[in-house]
Amino acid sequence: MASHGIKDRVAIVGMGCTRFAEAWDRSADDLLREAAADAFASAGTTKEATDAFWLGTAQSGMSGIMLARALGLEGKPVTRVENYCATGSEALRQAAYAVASGAYDSAMAIGVEKVKDSGYQGLNAFPIPTDGTNRTLTAAAMFSMVAPAYAAKYGVDRDELKRVLARIASKNHANGARNPRAQFRREMSVDQICAMPSVAGDLSVFDCAGVADGAAAAIVVRAEDAHRYTDKPIYVKALSFVAGNGSGLTDPEYDYTTFPEIVECARDAYQQAGVTDPRAQLAMAEVHDCFTPTELVLMEDLGFCERGTAWREVEAGAFDLDGALPVNPDGGLKSFGHPVGASGLRMMFEAWLQLRGEAPEDRRISTWPQRDLALTHNLGGYPGEMVSFISILGSALG
Repeated sequence: MASHGIKDRVAIVGMGCTRFAEAWDRSADDLLREAAADAFASAGTTKEATDAFWLGTAQSGMSGIMLARALGLEGKPVTRVENYCATGSEALRQAAYAVASGAYDSAMAIGVEKVKDSGYQGLNAFPIPTDGTNRTLTAAAMFSMVAPAYAAKYGVDRDELKRVLARIASKNHANGARNPRAQFRREMSVDQICAMPSVAGDLSVFDCAGVADGAAAAIVVRAEDAHRYTDKPIYVKALSFVAGNGSGLTDPEYDYTTFPEIVECARDAYQQAGVTDPRAQLAMAEVHDCFTPTELVLMEDLGFCERGTAWREVEAGAFDLDGALPVNPDGGLKSFGHPVGASGLRMMFEAWLQLRGEAPEDRRISTWPQRDLALTHNLGGYPGEMVSFISILGSALG
């Protein structure tokens, strides 16, 4: 068996994204309406002309009724999906497959989360009845194990590695400071980040992404119909998803310096898209920087650099906005926060802007148009028990 993919069979022809923030004065319905209206406007279409809808939300609503009510949809199929932190990306994946199959001519993928005024303080899933033997560590505690494992395996001084991780956060905040849709728009120096109080292990407050309210949306159609909607469609090259089986949680030999689900997901995505050298072929990447050690390990798991070298590449600025491969040019989860249902689509929105040459000049990547592919990535869960999503998008067919 193989993953055949849908390369160049589906195009994104419209997108919308709200500002991510503590939206005390706005409801989830308000956020959905804004993102959807912007997506419809950019595609030059309407809700009536859109055949089907996929809604991603993890904690803000149940069933497709949530979106049908917010948008006033009548007689439309609306599917609500959830897949941990890949929820928004999952909505796009299913909408794209539905269009590629011929079931629909057009579809909307939209994601939302409205959690800040509920007292929500972190990424804790809804409680599910268990026998009481499941793990009790927080996400920060689980991911804090990555940094010391990496330092030990590759012989990096832990104090030096702490500054490398702070540089990742500083890079993302520098990009986010230039993005009006980001929640945190303040640059932070490496020294400032290193001086922050510890949250778990070697992780400080600014090694951890926050949470936020926000929504994002995309309109997808068959590739052959794309130019009826826009002169600059973005084509789907690959959509890959892998769900781990959780065996790492009970494996005493589990290696915290790599995430097997991401490695397999990347292998599949690159095969679908025909990518053989991601460092050289990708113009940019949006990755799931829930914690700074996560982004460090992802640089190796996604094949952006060799094993054990990501820390040196970070120090050298390889993944800066003007680096060899810009990573998180919009500011990432560190600047936006992480409304679970919307984050994946927010990443695709940045690819949409950059690959169409519409990103603001002060954070425009220099690798485009010489390269015309972008990667977006989500992970959900914890080391040893993850889901992973990767998309590869492009501004040209072929």
